[in-house]
Amino acid sequence: MPKEEVVNVKIVTLPHGKNLALPSYMSKGASGMDLYAAVEKDVVIYTGKFQLIPTGVAVAIPSRYEGQVRPRSGLALKHGLTLLNTPGTIDSDYRGEVKVLLLNLGAESYTVKKGERIAQLVIQALPEVNLSEVDELPPTGRGEGGFGHTG
Repeated sequence: MPKEEVVNVKIVTLPHGKNLALPSYMSKGASGMDLYAAVEKDVVIYTGKFQLIPTGVAVAIPSRYEGQVRPRSGLALKHGLTLLNTPGTIDSDYRGEVKVLLLNLGAESYTVKKGERIAQLVIQALPEVNLSEVDELPPTGRGEGGFGHTG
């Protein structure tokens, strides 16, 4: 069995994120680390509306990796909360605060409180890709079948 790769990511806690937990895995097999709301006061997200929520942290993702900010399934199921740009991408050269664009698709307003788990951060390896322009693409069984092509 190959040894598991460990990716080291530097993280800074910003002043408004002090006293909050660092992003962390909630179980041994979790693919994402939970991100916490670093709001100064409660933020109400009305149904059908969205709000940019700070997390109080900034990260230095290594080259050829990206951070993906994803919704939390429990918030989606219980309250209809998701992310407007899911997954949100954190490029390896970005050094600003990680923020979460929460969207309320639920039937009721939702109040985000400081320290609440609001999203997940997944660190994903990326290959370097070289595009080669050609006159035509090799055929496949699917061909140009797109949206809904399988029924």
